[in-house]
Amino acid sequence: MVGKFGVGLKDALATFYRRGIEVKIRTPQADITLQRAAKSNFADVKTLHAAISAPSEPKRHGTDFTLRSLPDADMTAARDYFLRFAGDEELERTEFGSILRRRPDQPARIYVKGVRVALEEQFLFSYNITSTTAQLQRALNRERTNVGRSAYQDRVKAILLKATSDVVAEQLAQDLTRIPAGTNHDEVLWLDVQEQAVRILATKGKTVFVTSQQLFTMGATVQEARADGYKVIVIPDRLLARLSSLRDLNGNPILDIRGFIQAWNASFTYDFVDPSKLKKSERESWAILPELVRLAGDHAKRVKEIRISNTMRLDEGAYETEGVWDSPHIVVKRSVLDSRRHFARVVLHEIAHASSGANHGSIPFMAAIDDLAALGAIEAARASPARAGDSTNSRGGA
Repeated sequence: MVGKFGVGLKDALATFYRRGIEVKIRTPQADITLQRAAKSNFADVKTLHAAISAPSEPKRHGTDFTLRSLPDADMTAARDYFLRFAGDEELERTEFGSILRRRPDQPARIYVKGVRVALEEQFLFSYNITSTTAQLQRALNRERTNVGRSAYQDRVKAILLKATSDVVAEQLAQDLTRIPAGTNHDEVLWLDVQEQAVRILATKGKTVFVTSQQLFTMGATVQEARADGYKVIVIPDRLLARLSSLRDLNGNPILDIRGFIQAWNASFTYDFVDPSKLKKSERESWAILPELVRLAGDHAKRVKEIRISNTMRLDEGAYETEGVWDSPHIVVKRSVLDSRRHFARVVLHEIAHASSGANHGSIPFMAAIDDLAALGAIEAARASPARAGDSTNSRGGA
């Protein structure tokens, strides 16, 4: 009974008549029922005709269809094809159609102008397409109840790309995290839909986007982001590579974990600790500082002071550093005072930066590290000459 040329209506009336369902149509102009009658000039051929009589309700507004002898179950099933009666919850409306909440434990529904045309097992949402394409119209002319996805996929995508609501973005974001496990729905496999979800989420609040690998390898920084009030969203690697070219709905850059590091460091301030306020165990580690500076010799000549801070900048490795050469000072994080060995390792590491003026992995930095290690070995040998001699004799005997 849905169409533009009356063919669907006539087919439906004929089906009702054949199934023994009485139909009465009331309009302001006439009442209409169905009856079989001979065709004009063909007395032996009986066809279905509309029997028109005077209107029983001439002042009524609109048209009323009354169906008798129709089982309730059939009526319920028929009503379920129509969005108006099915009652699907609308999450967001766009110029191309609406996004509907998918019913639990049921396939997603695809409606076109309120009439269900397909079911989708792998869709996250149901949809009501109100602006059709030529391809979709052609498909509807061929089939009404089992339209193929290729006919409406572009319109579903267009609807999602116009979405701006929190509820839609949140569900898409949750589904993004399911991609590694293969339990996601099909919409989030479309890269432009992933990008739109990211834009919405970035617009709605403080959000940092990470991959599942970064969540594992940069866990300390992720925790810092959460502690700083950011919502951490896991996204696929392919999407992360595109974040730098994306902007949120307000035109602002979208923050990945390295962007968070830069923002953190730009606003960072040290929380310095007075050595006299250290715990006893921390003071025991701090007490070896003069010996470390003496051992470093000329390597430490550029270091004016070594200080302690409760907080520390994040480095490009995406974790909170334990120490930093912040010329002319070295600053170490308070947590490294948990043991003398830990403290010594961090201090000498930063002295190597001060001495070489170079970054991690560079030849000058590695040369400074090697020289400090050699100085430490010599100092150890001087401190226990007998043990060193025993070791030499033992190797010679071997």
